[in-house]
Amino acid sequence: MAKPKVAFYWCASCGGCEEAVVDLAEDLLKVVEAVDIVFWPVAMDFKKTDVEALADAEIAVSFINGAIRTSEQEEMAKLLRRKSGLVVAFGSCAHLGGVPGLANFHNRETIFERIYRDIPSNDNPQGTVPQTTSTVDGNELTLPEFWDTVRALDQVIEVDYYLPGCAPPPDLILEAITAILEGNLPEKGAVLAPDKSLCDTCPLADSKPDKVSMKDIKRPHEILADPEKCYLAQGLICHGPATRSGCGERCINANMPCRGCFGPTKGVKDQGAKILSFLASIMGLENEEKMTDEEVQRLIDQIEDPAGLFYSYSLPVSLLRRKKAV
Repeated sequence: MAKPKVAFYWCASCGGCEEAVVDLAEDLLKVVEAVDIVFWPVAMDFKKTDVEALADAEIAVSFINGAIRTSEQEEMAKLLRRKSGLVVAFGSCAHLGGVPGLANFHNRETIFERIYRDIPSNDNPQGTVPQTTSTVDGNELTLPEFWDTVRALDQVIEVDYYLPGCAPPPDLILEAITAILEGNLPEKGAVLAPDKSLCDTCPLADSKPDKVSMKDIKRPHEILADPEKCYLAQGLICHGPATRSGCGERCINANMPCRGCFGPTKGVKDQGAKILSFLASIMGLENEEKMTDEEVQRLIDQIEDPAGLFYSYSLPVSLLRRKKAV
């Protein structure tokens, strides 16, 4: 009996999701024994034509990581969608837009201006920026179109399942692959991780006061955090109350607050707004007296880059989506 065909592809991301597959270690051998990997260009010599030659839906499942930033990524995502029975949005960038999605606070022109012209270390006296077509020695060269807006995978193609995380932990990857091979999957559209908040599984949960009060807001580099005390009680912004569990509490175990890479639990429409609402409810509550406008402003001023902080991973799928184009 032929093995089910599987594909992996990398769009706009850092490459950590590809490393997460390698992090399966010896379990990767079990995966290779059970499936036929027909497309994994970061690790094996496959071409676009290899995918085009397959029949529609011949690939059992494609794991696509990364957001959609360029025309080439959109083209490949649509091709893999057509050739696959199932598509899994693999990792935060495919799931939510991820860190690349923060570029939606800008547009292509301002990004190119900054990267290719304004940075002092650039050696680019002509101010050259990438072009979709150019001529070199009489030959026409092409580059993918760089879109104004970063999109999550399901804003471009239909997605069957979501495997969250930056990057997804090996145990969830193996569980997802096993469930797919055994046909033991939840309803379509499900996130393949527990539907409860990180605070429910946090190793610091017992140290969280019944009534948390934030009188001051600190950034992680400004204090030496107590590794046995709830970060919110220490004045550190933690996304745990607004973030899905299943990551293995990796950041917490490294003595860092959660930044929300697993996305929200089911039913939350906007993860950034959820954490903002939670923070607003616990600021300055120690004496339960009404704060003055000056005290409120002092706390707000302590939050560096609030939009970037609250939407570190989820801007493209949020209610904001992007900075308004003018």
